[in-house]
Amino acid sequence: MDFVTVLFVIAAVVVGFALITGIRIVPQAKVMVVERLGKFHSVATSGLNILIPFLDSPRPIEMRTGNRFMRSNLVDLREQVMGFETVQVITHDNVNMEVGSVIYYQIVDPAKALYQVENLALAIEQLTMTNLRNIMGGLTLDQTLTSRETVNTKLRMVLDEATEKWGVKVTRVELREIEPPQAIKDAMAKQMTAERERRAEVTKAEGDKAAAILQAEGEKISRILRAEAERDAEVARAEGHKRAVMLEAEGKAEATRLVFEAIHTGRATPEVLALRYMETLQELGKGDNKMFIPYEATAALGAVAALKDVFNEAGSKQKAPAPAARPPAPSAAALSAQAIARSAVVPEPATLAGVPAIPPRRPRLPSDAQED
Repeated sequence: MDFVTVLFVIAAVVVGFALITGIRIVPQAKVMVVERLGKFHSVATSGLNILIPFLDSPRPIEMRTGNRFMRSNLVDLREQVMGFETVQVITHDNVNMEVGSVIYYQIVDPAKALYQVENLALAIEQLTMTNLRNIMGGLTLDQTLTSRETVNTKLRMVLDEATEKWGVKVTRVELREIEPPQAIKDAMAKQMTAERERRAEVTKAEGDKAAAILQAEGEKISRILRAEAERDAEVARAEGHKRAVMLEAEGKAEATRLVFEAIHTGRATPEVLALRYMETLQELGKGDNKMFIPYEATAALGAVAALKDVFNEAGSKQKAPAPAARPPAPSAAALSAQAIARSAVVPEPATLAGVPAIPPRRPRLPSDAQED
């Protein structure tokens, strides 16, 4: 093999090695920072890229994966998550606790991420821990447990401002866990138990109050309804009584009308009318210590006198006694007074001992003296 052939083989090997080392394929969402002769040259984007051998070389970046730091020639532009172990913090009220956090960040400028900070992952970790201690130190224990969103917002703003010059955008910060001391946990458990018992008592008291109110309202409504029912019943009874009285009055009026029509239709004689009148007076006179004097006494007395004359004539015809001196006939007024006196009932007065007293004598009337 001559010298030319050897030279050709060496040239082919060099060309092949150059092609192998000079052609780089960058995946999607990743870039490569290219240096030429140790100086920043360009950023190779995703796709096929050709580098000049021995002149261009990629700049590696150190990234954190879990608890390990790894070096890579490619810079990932996707949003990445970085979790930290729990760190000891002291709150404003001097309570020691362990706090773990998680941050989400994205590299927006690969050149700054490589040249503005030596170790991007370590810088972000230390910056997060120190700012977390500062923020938690300004809050009390209760605030740290109830204001996680406030802590997350403050920590994200501080980290985003600090990492902006590194070409990094912090998108989200979350407190993963907060672990207070065991004594604080026990005290919190007792407080929670007491609070739940208090809430239970308050809830029970409110339930009893609501039940009492509902019961009182029910009794009130029932009394109102009962009163309304009694009122309606009284009104109904009054209406019924009114209707009954009206019907009774109408019946009496109708009976009187029918009697009046029957009397006028039958053309009763004065003797019949006088007899009915006396019977009515006797019915009205029944009772204790009552006496009714008719308004039209003259007509009634005249009717009674007529009846007496009729009866006397009938008796004289049957017996036909010998003529003798007859006393003068009593007047109509005397006959009416006798009938009224006989129909009156005078009650027997009683003494204090319960023995009936001697009945008083009936006063003698002029007609009785004439008969004697």
